[in-house]
Amino acid sequence: MPMPSRFSRLILYTALILIGAAIAGTWAWSQARQHALEQSVSRGPEQLNLYANSLHTVIERYRALPAVLALDPELIAALEQPVTPAGQAQLNRKLERINGAAQSSTLELLDSTGLAVAASNWNTSNSYVGHNYGFRPYFSQTRDQGTGSFYAVGVTSGIPGYFMSSAVRAADGRFLGAMVVKLEFPELEREWSQGNDTLLVTDKRGIVFIANQPGWRYRHLRELSDRDLSEITQTRQYDKQPLTLLPTHTLRSFADNSYLTRVDSPSGPSDYLWESQALNPEDWTLHLLRQPQLASEDSRNAALAAIGLWLALVFLALFLLQRWRLDRLRQRNREELEQLVQARTRDLRTAQDGLVQSAKLAALGQMSAALAHEINQPLTAQRMQLATLRLLLDHGRIDDAYKALAPLEQMLTRMAALTGHLKTYARQSPSGLRERLDLASVVDQALHLLEPRLNEDSIDLKVDLIRPAWVRGDAIRLEQVLINLLRNALDALRDKPCKHLEVRIKADQQLWYLTVSDSGGGMSDEHLGKVFDPFFTTKPVGEGLGLGLAVSYAIVHEIGGRLTACNHADGAQFTLTLPVAQES
Repeated sequence: MPMPSRFSRLILYTALILIGAAIAGTWAWSQARQHALEQSVSRGPEQLNLYANSLHTVIERYRALPAVLALDPELIAALEQPVTPAGQAQLNRKLERINGAAQSSTLELLDSTGLAVAASNWNTSNSYVGHNYGFRPYFSQTRDQGTGSFYAVGVTSGIPGYFMSSAVRAADGRFLGAMVVKLEFPELEREWSQGNDTLLVTDKRGIVFIANQPGWRYRHLRELSDRDLSEITQTRQYDKQPLTLLPTHTLRSFADNSYLTRVDSPSGPSDYLWESQALNPEDWTLHLLRQPQLASEDSRNAALAAIGLWLALVFLALFLLQRWRLDRLRQRNREELEQLVQARTRDLRTAQDGLVQSAKLAALGQMSAALAHEINQPLTAQRMQLATLRLLLDHGRIDDAYKALAPLEQMLTRMAALTGHLKTYARQSPSGLRERLDLASVVDQALHLLEPRLNEDSIDLKVDLIRPAWVRGDAIRLEQVLINLLRNALDALRDKPCKHLEVRIKADQQLWYLTVSDSGGGMSDEHLGKVFDPFFTTKPVGEGLGLGLAVSYAIVHEIGGRLTACNHADGAQFTLTLPVAQES
């Protein structure tokens, strides 16, 4: 038998390579499609939760509204006696005002028979006034249980919505009627329609009543029984709306309420990843339908990658012997290059750490300089006190010398406490001190420390403090916060003709409110949201690091308080809120 020629071997090798590439591509395509479907299914519950929360938020925003309005004495009195035309007009205008303020769709007041005696849409062509809605399930629920809810198409307006109601009762508990709020969801459907997904909400019978795509509403996902049809007709839930079956066929099940389904949709037959989630307590179901379009693209890319990998391996094997030494050399050069890159990376990281540390030391240097300036005057006073002490000792006035030592000791204690701020900045660790102290005394200490600058800048200072204002915290750190607020106010007043500064403490039963207000013109809306960000400052370069308010915010948050900023009539206002400290 003759040996195959070189050309025949080439053909054979080429055929084997192509067959292997086809097998690799087919396998990779199948695996990528499977993986893409599973990944898409795994993201479904999170998306469903987001959509469910958006719907739940809209409903919960108005759930308490009918219960609150049902307690209105004017509405109760209106149902205890026949409603006069003048009384009805007054009720209509009142419900119209409340509906506008609450931004609900419609408000209506029903008497004990279900007759609408007043409604917020009284002046429209679709007014509910004079219509009887006693046939609606939410009315019978309200009469029997005190509350009710029902989704239906409005028999008067023809607009679908969710009705929630609460019983209006007399002082003796008699059922007088129901207060009803109607919610419509056009904004929610419009928001949902921005994406590529199809979102459906069905009732307990599987009828679609909310949809973000046209043509899906009023389709039912299963056959309706005669009882279902009878109840729908009796309650007029989908009044004058044709209900049609949505044909579906499950191709594959992934998990509970998660399927690959073929749907005869309004736009034609399509395959969807169909996932569902129950919505309680409404007894609805939210459905998320996604077309697995990315699976085809990913599968194609995976197949191409597998074919490319197969060809690369084949050619690598063919040329391995001939190129072994060259590949070894390249590998060695690559390793050396990687080592060089790693060494350079370490050098860059070391340099970056040095820059961060330098910036930190610069910030500490500025704060140290500011602290040294603050204790300069106490040092001068101490020198004067020491001179006085020497004179007293020279004259043998020991008792007076002891008395003179007291303020000197207080100033030294004060200076030690002030220098403690620098340590707090350096180690960035909370002290954890939570002693009971008077907030008004902290204000006194801060104003005393800044008194020279207040006098130098001719500040019109107004102080209105409640004493004592008991809180729990660290007096030094609270004083640090207040000094930062006061300094910012003084900086804002530097070039202003009218320099008004007000410090006020007020309270309610649970909280103290310390406000620092200035007439410095306030802050722009853009800057107002960033004032507590680290290293954010509007001061010229060299006059601030932008850390004062950030550190103050952290200190207040640590002791369970809150620090906020806003603009008032002619300037900025910072508010420090702290819980009232009860006596142990």
